[in-house]
Amino acid sequence: MAKKATKSFILRVDSDTMDAIEKWAADEFRSTNGQLQWIITEALRKARRLPKKKHETDSQEESNGAD
Repeated sequence: MAKKATKSFILRVDSDTMDAIEKWAADEFRSTNGQLQWIITEALRKARRLPKKKHETDSQEESNGAD
């Protein structure tokens, strides 16, 4: 299984928002970075902006071609 490449970037967040993210992360037993990644991934998933995974596309094509 190939490892996903990660990119680093600087994010500026006001202190009240950062405090809320840090508390949420602690409540979920995640790091602050992990919590931010989860929040972003969930927002992208809900907006249907994440690219489809290869195996999901393959299984959809197989089920559509089975008629």
